[in-house]
Amino acid sequence: MTLAPMNTSHENTCVIPLFSEEGAGVVGLPLRRLTPPPPTPLPPRRGVVPRAARNSNVLCTIILLPVLLASFCLGSTFGQEVRVVVSSKAGDRLTPKPPLSFGHHPANGIPVYSIETGVMLQRMVGFGASFLEAGMVCLNDLPPAQQEAVLRSLFDPLQGAGFSAMKTPIAGTDFMSAGPYYTYDDVPGDVEMKHFSIQRDLGPDGVITYIKQARKYGKFVLQSPMDYPPDWMLIDPVKHQDVDPKYYDALAHYYLRFLQEYQKQDVFIDYLSLFNEPWDDVGGYTRISYAEIRDLLKNHVGPLLKKEGLKSQIMLSEAPFRSDAAKNYSTVLDDPEARQYVKALPYHGYDFWEHQTNFDKVAQLHHAYPDLPLWMTEVCYVDGAGTPPTRGIPRYEFEDGAFWGNMIASDIQAGASAWIYWNMILDQRGGPWMVSPVHHDPDPNAQHPVVIINRATKKVSYTGLYYYLAHFSKFVRPGAVRAKMTGDSEGLRALAFLSPESAGGWHWVVQLLNGRSADAQVRVDWQGRSVAVNLPASSITTCVWNPTPGTIGNMPAP
Repeated sequence: MTLAPMNTSHENTCVIPLFSEEGAGVVGLPLRRLTPPPPTPLPPRRGVVPRAARNSNVLCTIILLPVLLASFCLGSTFGQEVRVVVSSKAGDRLTPKPPLSFGHHPANGIPVYSIETGVMLQRMVGFGASFLEAGMVCLNDLPPAQQEAVLRSLFDPLQGAGFSAMKTPIAGTDFMSAGPYYTYDDVPGDVEMKHFSIQRDLGPDGVITYIKQARKYGKFVLQSPMDYPPDWMLIDPVKHQDVDPKYYDALAHYYLRFLQEYQKQDVFIDYLSLFNEPWDDVGGYTRISYAEIRDLLKNHVGPLLKKEGLKSQIMLSEAPFRSDAAKNYSTVLDDPEARQYVKALPYHGYDFWEHQTNFDKVAQLHHAYPDLPLWMTEVCYVDGAGTPPTRGIPRYEFEDGAFWGNMIASDIQAGASAWIYWNMILDQRGGPWMVSPVHHDPDPNAQHPVVIINRATKKVSYTGLYYYLAHFSKFVRPGAVRAKMTGDSEGLRALAFLSPESAGGWHWVVQLLNGRSADAQVRVDWQGRSVAVNLPASSITTCVWNPTPGTIGNMPAP
């Protein structure tokens, strides 16, 4: 993504932020002027003030008020304390560093990044990974105290990463591996869902059990995609894996029962995603076209969920590549009858398997449909797919986190509001995985997780991916709004956010990524002042500070 040239025209001025047209189309961010609070009125005085004196006071106030406001803004910015937290190849792991202060710092040839406080972009939903049986199997091999420590490190916003956006698939997929492949109704022809059951998900290795244990430490939204419907709904489960149109109503009721049965267990699914990687011209699971998804959505699933009064919202489906999403989503979204039911656009980030990135495709999709939040909802390393065969999976080295950190930053800069990795927890072999070749679940299928549990030694390892993802999830909380940030330098990245505080109010968060093999120094400009930040080699640095009074105004609530 090409960044605009740095703008320093507001140096030594008091900036009154304004939401620009660039952010006007974003949901929840109306175009409005952010003004400081009105000055406190002077207390009344006894006696009569001569008219000449009253006029001179008014004139003085008119002349001096802008000067006083500017002085107030700059004065409160100058010396503003900045909290710094670092994770690095050198050994820092979410390590607090001595605070810094805003002041005057000459550039002296170092890269400069400037926060454009007048340009607020997308609102953030959250960051996280996926609830899968494989993770619960690994957790259950640990003593109870260790299990709780792992969950705390993932979900506690104060003592851990504070994951806030999570995926939980609808029944069978490659890492629902506590048993064989399954769906919630494997009885052929059961269109009335009389045999529908989520019993497996309630077991000791089940995803509902997993979700409830995680929920002790933090709050998160849930989205649920489906690889396949029950085999009997397919035209031919081996040779022609498309949904038979005569079962569209039955499939709609299958989705409905899933949402209802989970809700009975006090697990609310915020977003139903119709298909995981549907197989149109690309993909890997249900072989259904986007035209068929459109018809299923507008004529069956959407009307049924609306009729039943469910509060769960619908995601379109999850394309495997950014390029596939940009190419095919318009088939559904340009039909008003279908689009009325779509509330978010998920996509996967597997373009790197084909040595591509295609972040520009996400930006195009965001530009075409600015009212629909974009979610990157799945990506991972898979042994033999897009990864050098000489590098093993899973990966323990911290430096690997930079690959994921750059992907997170690029997706966000393209317009994504959420970023979800695939396997949250796996064992030392990158498993256990479930095998069902007919459902495209192969053997072997080693993959890379966020956290590795060695089931033999009981050692828990937090990957580089964990720390980069934690920097975003811990500090960029749900409801945060991204601000435009200008500046560019090879090997360095910078993103800025206004993030809500748990007790109310807002704070600024800047994420600084150094992908270079050597230390670097950058300057961050904000409100006419700057702060110099040292970035260790191969690191991510988070800077946090409070806004100056009066510069947030009527910022929309998170």
